[in-house]
Amino acid sequence: MLGNPHTHTAPQTMTQQGSSPYLTAAFYKFVALTNLAPRKEALLALCAQHQIKGTILLAPEGINSTIAGPPDGVRALLAYLRDDPLLTDLQHKESWAEAAPFRRMKVHLKREIVTMGVPSVDPTRLVGTYVKPEDWNALISDPAVVLVDTRNDYEVAIGTFKGAIDPHIRTFGELPAWVEQAQPLQARNGKMPKVAMFCTGGIRCEKSTALMRAKGYDEVYHLDGGILKYLETVAPEQSLWAGTCFVFDERVSVDHGVVPGTHKLCRGCRMPLEDRAMESPLFELGVSCPRCHASTSEVQKNRARERQRQWELAKARAALTGDDPGRVQQ
Repeated sequence: MLGNPHTHTAPQTMTQQGSSPYLTAAFYKFVALTNLAPRKEALLALCAQHQIKGTILLAPEGINSTIAGPPDGVRALLAYLRDDPLLTDLQHKESWAEAAPFRRMKVHLKREIVTMGVPSVDPTRLVGTYVKPEDWNALISDPAVVLVDTRNDYEVAIGTFKGAIDPHIRTFGELPAWVEQAQPLQARNGKMPKVAMFCTGGIRCEKSTALMRAKGYDEVYHLDGGILKYLETVAPEQSLWAGTCFVFDERVSVDHGVVPGTHKLCRGCRMPLEDRAMESPLFELGVSCPRCHASTSEVQKNRARERQRQWELAKARAALTGDDPGRVQQ
């Protein structure tokens, strides 16, 4: 079950390239980085040179990114990153798209590459035990193991592992407070329970298990490669996964085999639409859904309507010129 806590195996591409012209690469690594401002400028220049769009987050604790562009350009950027001695073992996940997934290129300097808000937690020093997807079922079938879904409530709502605890958090930053008061995580007979944690691709799991280890939990495990690697590796008939997996890109959700699911995204709150949401009078394309309609002002809705109008105009122009305008980053 053990894996290298700082190296992640990249899965095979989700689909073959075929006629799809855009290569998407998702990657992250917890590693102590310095000179962030020069790194940002160099990355922006390289991405512009290779027509790459997407987002890269840089922080003292590492790098986190999803980018897309021409295959040669994306691979040139990955090679550039791996030339850095700190990132030589950087692994990535690939998928292909017929339309440009992102409209702009952004490189942000952050305090954390995934926001938890606990400065003492450092996944570069201490993290839980990695469990390969093929060993995950055996682990979580152990009744002594407390299984925790570390994702946000709207992600859990459309799919999770059978028997997993849903912390009902709106953001990852709420997880530490939940851990403090969660009854299933309390010591039993003076001993901390075994804990297994999972997330979409692995990054939140690393930080979650680092948090648990820092709190004195000795037996803490997490799913190597996250749900995506599990859905790619484990056959449906052997799976303990129920539902579909929310992803933060144009696919919205994926099923076993990492094939796109049927969920659509509300462009107002950027959450997956619930069943029959588009039939509701509170649903407006690009503006709101029943979940978020009451939480946005009319000024915000009008701003969203204008954004949707401009997007539709761009799509219409693209249909005439053959120039795809890309998709709104999710």
